[in-house]
Amino acid sequence: MKRVLITGENSYIGTSLENWLMKEPDDYLVDSISVKDSSWKDKNFNQYDVVFHVAGIAHIKESKENNELYYKVNRDLAYKVAKKAKSDGVKQFIFLSSMSVYGLDNGVINKDTPLRPTSAYGKSKIEAEDLIITLESSSFIVAILRPPMVYGKGCKGNYPKLASLSLKTPIFPDVNNKRSMIYIDNLSDIIKQIIASASHGLYLPQNKYYVNTSEMVKLIAEVHEKKLFIPKQFSFLINKLNIGIINKVFGDLVYDMEIANKIDTVSFKESIKLTENIKEV
Repeated sequence: MKRVLITGENSYIGTSLENWLMKEPDDYLVDSISVKDSSWKDKNFNQYDVVFHVAGIAHIKESKENNELYYKVNRDLAYKVAKKAKSDGVKQFIFLSSMSVYGLDNGVINKDTPLRPTSAYGKSKIEAEDLIITLESSSFIVAILRPPMVYGKGCKGNYPKLASLSLKTPIFPDVNNKRSMIYIDNLSDIIKQIIASASHGLYLPQNKYYVNTSEMVKLIAEVHEKKLFIPKQFSFLINKLNIGIINKVFGDLVYDMEIANKIDTVSFKESIKLTENIKEV
């Protein structure tokens, strides 16, 4: 049996992983703790084989006022938890980083793509990675995950905005783009595999296939039995707009298939049904 501690109680990804692992109660024992105050420092980690550190700041608007908080939580806290895990005899530490460490809104990320984060979120994540990896040894292995956009029932970020739009608008542009994304259960299954095999190293998890934004929005509408018209005529307007949310939703941003950790435990169509809470009758 693998004993797993998730640092980030009630976090979306942490809770999803716990639910996924507990489908096999004979193989996994899972606990979650909050690290928002200092009480975690008094907990002995030596009863666990694995610590999965998911706690962090993500979906808040960055400002001068909260800039320092990103580093305090995403970097410093993560490093402190990792040091305690090693000191207490934990064998494996898994750190949830992000695709944001590359600093790209558009393009293809390959093995030669430099790490040039542009946000406090991305910078704090890569600095945490650099610190945590210095702790690795033969008795303390480190796995780092840099997932792209994570979606699933109850998720935050761009997916719920697109889902809401697909149900409100009768028309949506036909855009030929590609995005690396990962469904929450697929991410949980990759993490389970890393735990089960006691693996270490860098992981770039994504669904087996790239996602086209227009096709995703159309599928969301379809599972709700709503008709959505997707004309090609307006796609050129999107391609000419190189700003903000347009880039984040309609631009290309993918991991090269050669370096991505692809997974298809849950197919794309099924993942949309589950995210939208649509059950077969």
